Amino acid sequence: MWSNMTLTQEMIREQKISFPSTSGNIVIVEKLINDICSSYEVSEDYYGNILVAVTEAVNNAIQHGNKLDPSKIVDVEFKAGDKDISFLVHDQGEGFDFSTLPDPTNPENIEKPSGRGVFLMRHLADKVEFSDSGRTVHLNFSISQN
Repeated sequence: MWSNMTLTQEMIREQKISFPSTSGNIVIVEKLINDICSSYEVSEDYYGNILVAVTEAVNNAIQHGNKLDPSKIVDVEFKAGDKDISFLVHDQGEGFDFSTLPDPTNPENIEKPSGRGVFLMRHLADKVEFSDSGRTVHLNFSISQN
């Protein structure tokens, strides 16, 4: 689990946290993002992009991947490069076909209550890649543009 310590850049070039698939654990990820963005002096606007994209990925892993099963784990890995930061979110679910998701901006999908998470990730992160049959999403953010 994530500790409540304050972090410095040297301490958080890489970090991995794992937690059971319950919605309440999103706060662990929010704390991680807050600490990382503070440490790397990410602009407030870009912080919002990172927060929304990564928490959407984690929420999808908890709800859709692991089906809110607390016996299944979500792993979140963070890595920092000189010009970017990236997050890897992995669940223990069955996966999904990420290439055939409906466009939530199409008129027939506007009223649907779900289906916007991947859309948001793709529009807020600089690069989004899925692997492991959709069980893993890699989100990359360029911090050199801040």
